[in-house]
Amino acid sequence: MKIITLLIASLLASSAGAESVLRLGIVGLDTSHVTAFTEILHNPQAPGHVPGARVVAAFKGGSPDIPSSIGRVEEYTATLKNSYGVEICDTIEDMCRRVDAVMIESVDGRPHLEQARAVIAAKKTVYIHKPLSGTLAGALEIFRLAREHAVPIFTSSSLRFAASTQAVRSGSIGPVLSAETTSPAHLEKTHPDLFWYGVHGCESLFTVMGTGCEKVVRTTTADGKIEVTGHWAGGRTGVFRESDSYGGTARSATGQAAIGAFDGYAPLVAEIIKFFQTGTPPVSEAETIELFAFMEAADESKRRQGQPVTLAEVLATARAQKP
Repeated sequence: MKIITLLIASLLASSAGAESVLRLGIVGLDTSHVTAFTEILHNPQAPGHVPGARVVAAFKGGSPDIPSSIGRVEEYTATLKNSYGVEICDTIEDMCRRVDAVMIESVDGRPHLEQARAVIAAKKTVYIHKPLSGTLAGALEIFRLAREHAVPIFTSSSLRFAASTQAVRSGSIGPVLSAETTSPAHLEKTHPDLFWYGVHGCESLFTVMGTGCEKVVRTTTADGKIEVTGHWAGGRTGVFRESDSYGGTARSATGQAAIGAFDGYAPLVAEIIKFFQTGTPPVSEAETIELFAFMEAADESKRRQGQPVTLAEVLATARAQKP
């Protein structure tokens, strides 16, 4: 009798555990993130394994006019299907019926608005891979839709959650007065310059500087690389520079610390799953919008041969556009 009781308790515990595992869907199978994230979630032996969720369904996506997107879809689709048992769906709507939450991973930011529209309509909590959109106007519209339908949403680069950067954000050196970050900034003609890859270093910058950036000046370094200086309220300054490596330094009245490292994808995946479980985004809408306005203002400053451009101006222009 005792053995039977223990078996029943064990089965009930297993059933409860299974029910607590989130079923995730992925939109856009054109980036290595989809296989890397799935491995971290599915494999208990994977470095940085994050329990509590499994990828069960996906929608291919892919952008025909970006070779680095469309050229990788079939490879990653096959890996998800054959190695992880992920079901490939013909539509986002069909996929949403099979999952609890969604990760939009399309490497191209342009389709994110329409992809997010479908996910938000299905009332699924959603994480969106960088860049949030291919335009600032699109980013604003995604947040508007999420608010209108009360759907939790957030977006972030994996660089935000590097341990050194998070330590400074948490106050390890006190209030940050200035910071400089670096990252690669490969360009894609379909996107504003920094949206495609420079967003990584810019995200590290905003992680430690926070909101309050008022204007931006974009120049070029002596070796022809992108350099963007942001001026924050209170005289604080933040600089992003294009580089072959990830890094940077934050300074306060009492010292300085290294920031901007890349610690892999596991810290971001852990934050995504926590977000799906709680519905509380780890990055505010206000900070994300300011980050994208910073990058858009950098492009406008380039068009004006290095003249300062305010974030208020580019936000007003974006709000007047139809995304």
